[in-house]
Amino acid sequence: MLEPQDLRLRQRDYLLRLMRAMAAQLDAEPLLNLVIAQAVELLAGNYGLIALYNPNQRLEIRAAYGLTPSLWSAFDEILHVLQSEGPQSSQMSDELSKLATALNVPLRQVVALPMVTGDQQLGMMLVLRAALNVGFTADDRQLLSAFVDFAAIAVNNSQLYAEAIAERGRLDAIIEASADGMMMLDTRWRITRFNAAMERLTGWSREEALGRPCAEVLAIHNQQGVNICLTACPLQLFPDNDHPSVEGWVTHRDGHEIYVGSSYSVVRETNGRFGGAIANIRDITKQKRDEQQQSTFISVMSHELKTPVAIIKGYASTLSRTDVKLNKATKTEMLTGIEEEADRLARLIGDLLEVSRMQAGGLRLHPAPFDLSELAADVVAAFASTVDQRFEFQLRFEPKLPHVYADQERIRMVLSNLISNAIKYSPAGGVIRLGGWPENGHVLSYVTDEGIGIAQEELPKLFMPFYRVDNRLARETQGVGLGLYLTKAIIEAHGGRMWADSTVGKGSRFYWTLPIAPPSLPDAEPSVILANGE
Repeated sequence: MLEPQDLRLRQRDYLLRLMRAMAAQLDAEPLLNLVIAQAVELLAGNYGLIALYNPNQRLEIRAAYGLTPSLWSAFDEILHVLQSEGPQSSQMSDELSKLATALNVPLRQVVALPMVTGDQQLGMMLVLRAALNVGFTADDRQLLSAFVDFAAIAVNNSQLYAEAIAERGRLDAIIEASADGMMMLDTRWRITRFNAAMERLTGWSREEALGRPCAEVLAIHNQQGVNICLTACPLQLFPDNDHPSVEGWVTHRDGHEIYVGSSYSVVRETNGRFGGAIANIRDITKQKRDEQQQSTFISVMSHELKTPVAIIKGYASTLSRTDVKLNKATKTEMLTGIEEEADRLARLIGDLLEVSRMQAGGLRLHPAPFDLSELAADVVAAFASTVDQRFEFQLRFEPKLPHVYADQERIRMVLSNLISNAIKYSPAGGVIRLGGWPENGHVLSYVTDEGIGIAQEELPKLFMPFYRVDNRLARETQGVGLGLYLTKAIIEAHGGRMWADSTVGKGSRFYWTLPIAPPSLPDAEPSVILANGE
């Protein structure tokens, strides 16, 4: 039997050991095993167990000392009595005797205390003795209550830790699944979190990005290429703003550029100093392109509409003057100029109306079977009568070409645009070829020229609205950059495809496909609306 002083020293040693374990361990199971082992040892017990309430509010053994897991189920009844009637129940002695008989072990005394934190009861702790001559004293119960408190704290901490881990997991899943780029920055603006969307936006893998400065990885720059993140970081430029934002261009690691809007949520420390930030980065390239397109549209329209109007007004004003004598040839020239400019104005307005119809939801088509080679011959004949001897037209359609199923007038517009461009961008003349052949249920057609050609980097932008190739001839040639945009839209509205190939100085080739007409069609000509190429 230990002396009181030795017992107190031992108690202090055990409690200190428990405190150190609790500081280093958040997993409840090892702590509960340590608590019950030391409680049984310090109280000179033989067995012990800790039972916690499960989700069904039934006591369930989670840790034990001196009892193998195969014996735990034998304690179900005594736990039921403890739960329903409490540790002072008159049935405890009978249940303990039954348990001793069932397990064939001497169990003569038991002390049980509830594990409580706040107003919530978490479970029970039991210490059992085989000895009969020494009973559990009030001091024993008081000592056991200290261990019970430790066990309750360990369980509570474990639950809080598990909830925190689960909440962090949910937060991680939300961040990872976000369609927008999200990253977290520390107090030195270095990246500590980097989601999958950021990997797609920047081309940086998270392994490479973590720990690097935001200005290096994101590197938002303006139109002049100046890195805004270095020269005008919103987190430093507006230190008192909790939600600063910035827009600019980001160069993906594969070389292409996107326009992003980056907004930040600043974290403040207790003293008000910058404690990091969460950045939300959204790809707004389409909106930026639309804004630029709208600006281009206004600029181009202002110029293109003013020019014919000014010429028409000038000619009309001159012709209406009574103080100026004009000969017949001059009058004819002016009237011809008015007619040409009026036609140009009508074409421009027609193109704008077509673009407006497309943006409103679709193109109205009246498809019917027809011979594409015959239509091409008609269009070529019309152009051949207006060009000089520098140009030669060749038709190379396969004999007995199947009829296509399309809107003939729309396809006439396609051919006219392509042939007009071939003439316009072939200042030295040359051969313009049109041809086609059947392929995979479609007729594949082409128009080629021997003109100035198009640089490879210009080809992906060729069919964008209001885009014109950046060369001297394009700048000197009338046009607003809608022809190829409308041409491709018409082909795609028929379910076809259109693309181009070119070599600078040698000419360009434009290809497109149209569906072959079915063998038999209904008598009534259908009218359909095909929107967005569907």
